[in-house]
Amino acid sequence: MYSDFTPYFSDESVASVPPSSGDTFYDRGLACSSSGAKMDLIEAHKWFNLAASEGNPCGGPARASVALDMTLSEVAEAQRRARQHSDHWVMASPC
Repeated sequence: MYSDFTPYFSDESVASVPPSSGDTFYDRGLACSSSGAKMDLIEAHKWFNLAASEGNPCGGPARASVALDMTLSEVAEAQRRARQHSDHWVMASPC
Protein backbone atom coordinates (compact mmCIF):
# COMPACT_ATOMS: atom_id res chain seq x y z
CA MET A 1 0.00 0.00 0.00
CA TYR A 2 2.72 2.48 0.97
CA SER A 3 5.88 2.21 -1.06
CA ASP A 4 7.79 4.05 1.70
CA PHE A 5 7.96 0.74 3.61
CA THR A 6 9.81 -1.03 0.80
CA PRO A 7 13.33 -0.28 2.08
CA TYR A 8 12.40 -1.37 5.60
CA PHE A 9 10.16 -4.34 4.92
CA SER A 10 11.19 -5.67 1.54
CA ASP A 11 11.05 -9.41 0.82
CA GLU A 12 14.84 -9.45 1.05
CA SER A 13 14.88 -8.05 4.59
CA VAL A 14 12.07 -10.35 5.68
CA ALA A 15 13.90 -13.38 4.28
CA SER A 16 16.72 -12.76 6.75
CA VAL A 17 14.40 -12.86 9.77
CA PRO A 18 14.12 -16.32 11.33
CA PRO A 19 10.55 -17.57 11.83
CA SER A 20 10.95 -17.53 15.63
CA SER A 21 11.25 -13.75 15.75
CA GLY A 22 7.94 -12.91 17.44
CA ASP A 23 9.36 -9.76 19.01
CA THR A 24 10.74 -8.56 15.68
CA PHE A 25 7.38 -9.21 14.01
CA TYR A 26 5.63 -7.29 16.80
CA ASP A 27 8.00 -4.34 16.38
CA ARG A 28 7.27 -4.26 12.65
CA GLY A 29 3.55 -4.26 13.41
CA LEU A 30 4.04 -1.28 15.70
CA ALA A 31 5.95 0.57 12.99
CA CYS A 32 3.19 -0.06 10.46
CA SER A 33 0.39 0.89 12.84
CA SER A 34 1.90 4.18 14.00
CA SER A 35 0.03 7.27 12.98
CA GLY A 36 1.48 9.20 10.11
CA ALA A 37 1.96 9.01 6.38
CA LYS A 38 3.55 5.56 6.55
CA MET A 39 0.68 3.87 8.43
CA ASP A 40 -0.43 0.62 6.76
CA LEU A 41 -2.99 -1.33 8.77
CA ILE A 42 -2.93 -4.36 6.47
CA GLU A 43 0.80 -4.78 6.99
CA ALA A 44 0.43 -4.04 10.72
CA HIS A 45 -2.23 -6.77 11.05
CA LYS A 46 0.00 -9.19 9.14
CA TRP A 47 2.99 -8.55 11.41
CA PHE A 48 0.90 -8.74 14.60
CA ASN A 49 -0.61 -12.00 13.34
CA LEU A 50 2.85 -13.44 12.73
CA ALA A 51 4.04 -12.18 16.15
CA ALA A 52 1.11 -13.94 17.84
CA SER A 53 1.80 -17.14 15.91
CA GLU A 54 5.40 -17.02 17.19
CA GLY A 55 4.27 -16.69 20.82
CA ASN A 56 4.50 -12.94 21.36
CA PRO A 57 1.85 -12.26 24.05
CA CYS A 58 1.07 -8.77 22.71
CA GLY A 59 0.62 -9.85 19.08
CA GLY A 60 -2.96 -11.11 19.39
CA PRO A 61 -4.38 -8.13 21.27
CA ALA A 62 -2.58 -5.68 18.95
CA ARG A 63 -3.93 -7.54 15.91
CA ALA A 64 -7.47 -7.33 17.32
CA SER A 65 -7.09 -3.62 18.02
CA VAL A 66 -5.87 -2.86 14.49
CA ALA A 67 -8.68 -4.97 13.00
CA LEU A 68 -11.27 -2.63 14.55
CA ASP A 69 -10.19 0.03 12.05
CA MET A 70 -10.14 -2.28 9.03
CA THR A 71 -12.73 -3.56 6.58
CA LEU A 72 -13.36 -7.29 6.25
CA SER A 73 -11.58 -7.34 2.90
CA GLU A 74 -8.54 -5.62 4.44
CA VAL A 75 -8.42 -8.21 7.23
CA ALA A 76 -8.69 -10.99 4.65
CA GLU A 77 -5.79 -9.48 2.69
CA ALA A 78 -3.70 -9.21 5.86
CA GLN A 79 -4.39 -12.87 6.66
CA ARG A 80 -3.46 -13.86 3.11
CA ARG A 81 -0.15 -12.02 3.43
CA ALA A 82 0.58 -13.65 6.79
CA ARG A 83 -0.11 -17.11 5.32
CA GLN A 84 2.11 -16.30 2.35
CA HIS A 85 4.91 -15.30 4.72
CA SER A 86 4.43 -18.47 6.80
CA ASP A 87 4.37 -20.65 3.69
CA HIS A 88 7.67 -19.11 2.62
CA TRP A 89 9.29 -20.33 5.85
CA VAL A 90 7.78 -23.81 5.57
CA MET A 91 9.05 -24.16 2.01
CA ALA A 92 12.44 -22.62 2.83
CA SER A 93 13.00 -24.86 5.85
CA PRO A 94 16.05 -27.16 5.47
CA CYS A 95 14.27 -29.98 7.36
